[in-house]
Amino acid sequence: MTAAPITGSVPTSTGSAPVVRNDNRVIWLLLGAAFVAILNETTMGVAIPHLITDLRITAVAAQWLTTAFMLTMAIVIPITGFLLQRFGTRIVFIAAMTLFSAGTLIALLAPGFEVLVAARVVQASGTAIMMPLLMTTIMTVVPSHERGRMMGRVSIVMALAPAIGPTMSGFILDHLGWRWIFGIVLPIALVALVVGARWIHNVSEQKRARIDVLSVVLSAFGFGGLVFGLSQIGGGESASGQTDAAAAALATLTLVVSLSIGVVSLALFVWRQLRLQRTDRALLDMRVFRFGNFSLSVAHFAVLSLAFFGTITVLPLYMQNSAGLSATDAGLVVLPGSLAMGFAGPLIGRIYDRWGTRVLLLPGSILTVALLWFFTSLSENTPVWELLIVQTFLSLGLAMSFTPLFTASLGSLPPHLYSHGSAVVSTVQQVAGAAGIAVMITIVNAGFVGAEAAGASEDAAWAAGARMAFLFAAIVAIPTILGAIFIKKPADVIDVPFAH
Repeated sequence: MTAAPITGSVPTSTGSAPVVRNDNRVIWLLLGAAFVAILNETTMGVAIPHLITDLRITAVAAQWLTTAFMLTMAIVIPITGFLLQRFGTRIVFIAAMTLFSAGTLIALLAPGFEVLVAARVVQASGTAIMMPLLMTTIMTVVPSHERGRMMGRVSIVMALAPAIGPTMSGFILDHLGWRWIFGIVLPIALVALVVGARWIHNVSEQKRARIDVLSVVLSAFGFGGLVFGLSQIGGGESASGQTDAAAAALATLTLVVSLSIGVVSLALFVWRQLRLQRTDRALLDMRVFRFGNFSLSVAHFAVLSLAFFGTITVLPLYMQNSAGLSATDAGLVVLPGSLAMGFAGPLIGRIYDRWGTRVLLLPGSILTVALLWFFTSLSENTPVWELLIVQTFLSLGLAMSFTPLFTASLGSLPPHLYSHGSAVVSTVQQVAGAAGIAVMITIVNAGFVGAEAAGASEDAAWAAGARMAFLFAAIVAIPTILGAIFIKKPADVIDVPFAH
């Protein structure tokens, strides 16, 4: 079946013409909506201890509030490419914000744990669509010579929301209670929905494509199985590092089964897409990987995401359990880095537009690897000021990498593959981030148990576990230095698709 364009769509912007006023307004609305969605996503971690007490649930059960969210994201994101091509910007935005707002309302009124988990699933269904929608819109309406600057604005959203989220959540929990985390987000989401419904218009071509149900099922089992399996790594270990034999055996069995289902389903999903893309009916078009610059950028992005999400999870754990900082103080230590990462985004975008990728990616990758190696020397006596400085510069090194990678990867594709490319990038981020968190937390626990068994104090044991986890991140990140040499700004290279 050959897709037929639907009339009334707006042509893509591939030349040098500036972004028109209406399109610029669409981008700002999408940025605001994405900020609200990511802000909500980052508030739950701080709230879990309060929810355990208020809802009288176990820590294992409470983790489903984040695991269910991640699972839903992994399942929905691969479908966004089809949704954007079939329904267009406006309908997809309204659907995403409606789902997010409905999930937020259900969470606010949830009478118990089970309903709250269901609310998180509904929220995640809307959140999963927002970033691919934003990225696709930018690639469609922004001319190539301005994309770096615009992606810099995206980096503000990606950095500021996680920086503000935990701090805001802590204040609300101390003064208002956990329901108000959703009560404050809800009116903002509703305003974004109403304003977007009025002002957002379609900015890309639509196609009368049909969804392949088998692809959706394989995608759900493939990406969902991988994320769920990764979330079970170390599932038999308690917060203190002690292992329950029965829980460990069950977690191991669940891990093996989930990852096996995920790998097999993902292989079948890829095979299915290769067949369907011959007639332009693929749910997630694999032809994006025929473009070498895109594939290399995505691989680079996956490695950085694995190291980044694992590090920002382990570092607060180390600061509270080893360095003796309170949750509030730990949040304040990482806040300057997040703010620096966000505010540096527009400048990094302008540098990319003018000088390309290498001037940013190479020093950014070197800085990131070097500072991860610094973290391998942490002890229970490391001064807080050192942590603050190193974490801030680590965030800057990551900012110098993420903006060029976003722009170079999608910019390497032809316009009709933008939606599929953005779905791939978002899926890779989700799966790699889940892998980084799961593996590094497991390494921390293993290091803690080993150090404590050797006679180390509790503070020293936590530091030993953190050092091992950061060593893993540093080693994994080393190849990014080499990759930074070969990734180019799309305007600097004619990226011819690989042969069939």
